[in-house]
Amino acid sequence: MRPNLKKARQEAGLTQQQLADKLGISERYYRFIEAGTRDGDFALWDTLEDLFGIHQRILREISPH
Repeated sequence: MRPNLKKARQEAGLTQQQLADKLGISERYYRFIEAGTRDGDFALWDTLEDLFGIHQRILREISPH
């Protein structure tokens, strides 16, 4: 799980579907990214960094649990 990504999304008031739509990907694929089972490409992380104002290194961190 990527807790920082989930928190940023929730604080922005976005559902997984809404964020997936902004990114131009399926909600299912976004769920995999947030869960930490898929990585996504560099452009996706650049977009997330710009959208949330949080460095992608922080957004990409995976919780050990």
